[in-house]
Order: sequence, then structure tokens, then C-alpha cells
Amino acid sequence: MNTSNESDPLDDQVLEAAPDATPDGEIAEVDFQAEAAKLKDLALRARADLDNFRKRSLREKEDAIRYANNGLLEKLLPVIDNFELGLDAARNATDAASVLQGMSMVHRQLQDFIRSQGLEEVPADGEPFDPNKHDAVSQEFSAEVPEGNVIRQVRKGYKLKDRLLRAASVIVSKGAQ
Repeated sequence: MNTSNESDPLDDQVLEAAPDATPDGEIAEVDFQAEAAKLKDLALRARADLDNFRKRSLREKEDAIRYANNGLLEKLLPVIDNFELGLDAARNATDAASVLQGMSMVHRQLQDFIRSQGLEEVPADGEPFDPNKHDAVSQEFSAEVPEGNVIRQVRKGYKLKDRLLRAASVIVSKGAQ
């Protein structure tokens, strides 16, 4: 609520827009057409600015989607380089041990890379079967593994932070026969 000594900015704007009154109480003539043209021009400029903003936003969104994996792929390039070096070495190698060593190094580098990106393996072997993170492809009898637990993993599952990317394909125990 306004007190008598406070001025309301909205009242000031209305007074500025109101036509001036002469001392005898008559309203002075205002060029309404010029005022309307000025407001129309202002509205057209605002509309053009909004259209340009929308177009720029859409372009930036498309670029963000198109190049979203740029940083990820840049970090993957050294792994690909080392893998190609390993393949070249395997073609010329006379013993399998050096090939295995090179492939193990690339595998370790790839595991470090995916871990650094927040990708984690879904635990499976010996775990209780969980349909939220495991995909049962088969069931087998097992005296060693309790019923309802995973006997072995057929394909690894992965989650990115708290979101499941791929469920682990598993074989589930039916218990002892």
C-alpha cells in the first residue's frame, strides 16, 4: 500500500502517457498517429528480436546435439591409436605372449577410459538375480549356487552413473537338482 509521500512508478508512466491538460482543464491535442507509429515500430523491433533469438537458440541446440560426443571421442582416440599399434605388432609378432601383452595394455587403457566417463559394470556373478539390472537368458541347476542367484554372466551389463545402459545377460540358478 502506498503512503502519501511515496510515488508509484506505474502512476508515473500513466501520467507520462496521458495527454497534457491546459490550465482551463481542456486536453491538449496529441499526435496520436505519430505515437501509434512509434509503438508499432517498437513492437515490430521486439518481434524481430524474438524471432532472431529463437533462430539462434535453435541453431545452438542443433550444434550442441551434433557435437555432443566431441570430447568423449577425443579422449577415445589414444586408445584407438594404441589398438592399431597393437594390431601392427601382432601382424609381425612371432610369439603370442607379446600380442597378449599388447592387447592387455589396450584393454586396461579402455577400461580406465570408460571408468573416467562414469561407466560402471553391473555386478552379476554370485549376486541375487535382480530383473532391474539382470537379463536372465537361461536357468540351470546348481549345487554350489543358491536358487535365484546368478551362476555366470554371459554378457556384461553397464550403468552410467545411476542409469542402466545395458542389463547383464545372466544364467540363473534353479538350486540343487
